[in-house]
Amino acid sequence: MTIIPPDTGLPAHPAGDMLATVGSNDQTLRILLKSDLSVRQVLDTTDLRVRAACGGLGTCGACLIQTVDGEFNPPTLAERQKLLPEDLAGGIRLACQLRARSDCTLYLDNPAPHSAWKSLDPTPLYQAHANPTVSEYVYGVAVDLGTTHIRLSLWNRQSGRRIGTRYSINPQVAHGADILTRLDAERLDDQDCRRIGREARAAIIDGIRDILSRDMGEITPILAELGKVLIVGNTAMLTLICGNSGDSLYQPENWQSPIACLPADVDAWRQTWRTPHADIDIAQPLAGFIGSDLLADLLATGITEQSQPMLLADFGTNTEIAVWDGSNLWVSSVPGGPAFEGVGMRNGLTAEAGAICKVSASGLRTIGDVQARGYCASGFIDAIALLLDQKHLKPSGRFAEPLSEQGFLLQTNMPKSAIFASDIDIFQRAKASTAAAMSQLMSYAGLAISDLNRLWICGSFGQHLDLNSGFRVGLLPPIPPERVSLLTNASLAGCEQLLLNPAGPSLLNNIVQRARVVNLGGVFEYENRFIDNLRLQPMSIEEFE
Repeated sequence: MTIIPPDTGLPAHPAGDMLATVGSNDQTLRILLKSDLSVRQVLDTTDLRVRAACGGLGTCGACLIQTVDGEFNPPTLAERQKLLPEDLAGGIRLACQLRARSDCTLYLDNPAPHSAWKSLDPTPLYQAHANPTVSEYVYGVAVDLGTTHIRLSLWNRQSGRRIGTRYSINPQVAHGADILTRLDAERLDDQDCRRIGREARAAIIDGIRDILSRDMGEITPILAELGKVLIVGNTAMLTLICGNSGDSLYQPENWQSPIACLPADVDAWRQTWRTPHADIDIAQPLAGFIGSDLLADLLATGITEQSQPMLLADFGTNTEIAVWDGSNLWVSSVPGGPAFEGVGMRNGLTAEAGAICKVSASGLRTIGDVQARGYCASGFIDAIALLLDQKHLKPSGRFAEPLSEQGFLLQTNMPKSAIFASDIDIFQRAKASTAAAMSQLMSYAGLAISDLNRLWICGSFGQHLDLNSGFRVGLLPPIPPERVSLLTNASLAGCEQLLLNPAGPSLLNNIVQRARVVNLGGVFEYENRFIDNLRLQPMSIEEFE
């Protein structure tokens, strides 16, 4: 098996997209450009960002980029005002004004300094309307505080305009890749608890400042006009950012009951952020291990407003699952562990540049088409499916032949393509707990697979997921692919709706009122389902009957 080398081109890309090779002094990326997005908007989602300070209006003139070959839109008025005629004639353009009309090659001579923050694709996020009732402190921020990543967006709430989006690694991963490990770190003492919470707070304001500096060109005056910050997340992350003790999450009686996540130091929080007028609001979780991120997913997908039954799964270190039967919402969570975030495995990565995101018999593909550094979750699932098809891996999870110390190499002479028996075991347990929870909740709701109108897969896990591989390894129930919808940033989209839609809180309350929280920890039938789903094979329809 061979990796697609950088000079052979990507596999066929979607119609209407253009392939761009973008170089700088120290790296080269290959990215897909969309006709409705500028080159700057696409590069902002990568590690190679242009310099910027005007939010893409073309007024700062900082995002200079050299066109080497390809066809592009004619120079805009902003470019003619900022660039000399000889520069334009020589192929110099402003990345924020540049749109490709064919495959192309670009060169960035002076990229922006490296940042941990990247932009999100805003297409699947919330589409807001103007709200003239917001008359002062018009700016607002929506935050999805995940175990592994932080995602946020900055808005003008009055005009309904999204100014920018960002995502980055949650710095709390240094204290443990999964929730329970991080809570164990928190239980050391109150001082450690507050310190871990401050790390997440510092990361959020850093992301806000990154948007302000690049998309508005000023920071301090806008922070003073920030009127609302709304944060959703799983219960553990909300507990930590509030500086509260997580001891209550270890008590079984709280697993099905709401837990108050309320910071006691809001004034000090505002002072640290230099946002004197910001209402910092924590969207309250539904129960001990069912956070407001799931509620935001449900709000974004709108499944409780439908008459047809639906299933939703937000894969992550704490996988949250909801089944809507048309009247009631059955919800639970199971420990996915770090497997669905691409970490915790020997060669595991989050979905970042260099992560193997696609595996097939013809080769491996990495995000950014750069040198492979390991597997993100989707690539790992593809790899398992391929190993099963090629009989290198048995449905039991054991390799057909003994492994060497280097593991099983999907590509010769590429150590980062190695898969180990311990990796398979981690995934099997996460897969089994998730599949068992789906079938158990379906049973409680009295639904069969044929009853489901749609399966929603939420979270970054679904960004590169091949549905056929998910079916092959038994992670997804046997539902027609056309009934499956992927919504990568569902929690942030739902948080944006809560921030901006006056009806958002009422819609959220309606979801809460219809929810039935199920603790699967003591359900004997669930334990049997877990054992049945340990095998790496497609889930059977009979399991859901």
